[in-house]
Amino acid sequence: MASLSCWRCLARPSQRLLLTSVSAAASAPTLTAAFSTSTHLSAKAPTETARHIRTGKRFVLSGKRKRKIDKSKPPLSGERKAFRKRIQLSNDNALAVPGLDVFSPESLLDPESIGKVVSIPTEPAELIDQLRACEAFKSSQNWNLFRSPHMLVRKETVDLVTQMKDAVDKKETLRLVVTGNRGSGKSILGLQALTTGFLNKWVVINIPEAQDLTMANTEYATIPNSEMFAQPVWTVKFMQTIHQTNQAILSRHKVQMDHIHLPISVSRNMTLATLLIATKEPEFAWPVFQAFWKELLLPGRPPILFSLDGLAHIMRISEYRSPAFELIHSHDLALVRMYTDALSGKTAFPNGGVVLGVTGKGNAPLIPSMDKAIAQAVAAQKGEQPPARDPFYRKYDERVFDALRGVRVLDVQGVSKAEARAIMEYWAASGILRTRVDEKQVAEKWTMAGGGVLAEMERVVMHDFRAA
Repeated sequence: MASLSCWRCLARPSQRLLLTSVSAAASAPTLTAAFSTSTHLSAKAPTETARHIRTGKRFVLSGKRKRKIDKSKPPLSGERKAFRKRIQLSNDNALAVPGLDVFSPESLLDPESIGKVVSIPTEPAELIDQLRACEAFKSSQNWNLFRSPHMLVRKETVDLVTQMKDAVDKKETLRLVVTGNRGSGKSILGLQALTTGFLNKWVVINIPEAQDLTMANTEYATIPNSEMFAQPVWTVKFMQTIHQTNQAILSRHKVQMDHIHLPISVSRNMTLATLLIATKEPEFAWPVFQAFWKELLLPGRPPILFSLDGLAHIMRISEYRSPAFELIHSHDLALVRMYTDALSGKTAFPNGGVVLGVTGKGNAPLIPSMDKAIAQAVAAQKGEQPPARDPFYRKYDERVFDALRGVRVLDVQGVSKAEARAIMEYWAASGILRTRVDEKQVAEKWTMAGGGVLAEMERVVMHDFRAA
């Protein structure tokens, strides 16, 4: 029986083309079709050669290619870094939260202030400018989401302020290291300590990023007749920052020593504030800063708060190299040596003072010597047996143990549920948290944040805020 299907439909594509060409050569096609009243088309049928030609991109010589001209203005020197580190402390779109207490050193000594959200005082008016100048605010903190800067008073805050006040009243030196997990609020505690120092009219000296001293990002030079190295350009900026943040206090005290060895003229009628800005030449910066530091340690001067953030960066070998092309230890840098001498207790503060070191977990190298020294300090603080060193690790740094010997340690972990409820109620009043704040919500966010880690709580709340 003959198949009803056409053989051409059953053939392969290549055979179909072959059958088409063979049938076209064997018989001429009809010019008219049945059941059609229109005339036939006069267009020629496409040939086999034209059917397989594919048009592609034309080849253009590189010399004749038109290039797009970028007409945008390139960023100036330091503009991108300033944009990355900018701090915005207010947001007019956020709701104002009335009825909150104001941050004051006296109120923080009261244990009943634990669990309250307080605002940074606007009087004196220069307090915010002082905190900005010493870079107490961090770009990773979400200050731009609220109408004005506020802080949570924690149990660790009251403990820190109490220790600082007692040490200064007794003319002693508090050597304290703040440690804890990542995102637990260590930098906020450092900010609260600096705010306390400014409100108490102390001389506040702050190193906001310790890695700037050890990452070989600035110029350095050898100090004559010494094994240490100075960083002249960074020292000039450091002196200008100290002058900007403590000008009102330093202007009340005058020079009492004869500094005939200085390359500049210094008289006894000169104030300490004028001494800081007496030179802008980098090669004279370190001798002048040494003279200022000696004047600041004389009896009758105001108490000193010396703070540093990123303690792990100065407890290791730096990226600088000596003239013999050997790596320089961070403690051989003059500014770092000045801080470690104060932290270890070698430098005495006759008027009382606080030496504060804040560790970091987000951007910090692993220093086994520092971790072991802090663990031994915690055990000694609790009256327990200090843990022994690892006998299989032979790279312990004795200079790190000497710098941290005898320090007190403040371990910062997650907030309690009462403190978590206080901060969540503040977020809800500011318009950030749009859910009802009750025991269930507080327990849920506290648990999801790993036991009240502040950074994780903010992340959970912001996730809900973006989802809404």
